[in-house]
Amino acid sequence: MKILIDSVIVGLVLLGAAFTLIGSWGLVRLPSTMERLHGPTKATTLGLGALLLASVVYFQARLGVWTAHELLISLFLFITAPISANMIAKVHLHRVHTGAINEPDSIAGPPPKPGGEGDWATFESPRRGTPASTANT
Repeated sequence: MKILIDSVIVGLVLLGAAFTLIGSWGLVRLPSTMERLHGPTKATTLGLGALLLASVVYFQARLGVWTAHELLISLFLFITAPISANMIAKVHLHRVHTGAINEPDSIAGPPPKPGGEGDWATFESPRRGTPASTANT
């Protein structure tokens, strides 16, 4: 039984370390800000979740103690990472849109142009006659 628990802990630590390494590598190596967001928000978050789960299993198996610290850290991480990534993306798109920064060419392509088809809601103000506009009243 001890070998099985140790194997689970080692597997979770290796999985977490691999995801964290891949996410960190993506943060450093990808060319544009929008592409760099995927590293820490996706892979690194999963890696830290696996490492925290390994900690929970370790303390339960070794000491017989359930700890909520790791679960609270995971909850905080899984709630804040997508929100912060969304805010960073909106600020980045706004800065590119206004010409405050110049991004290198990337696989993702340029952000959409204002007023065109598929414009981002970040830059569109409500106009009369649009279905979602509250200015119609």
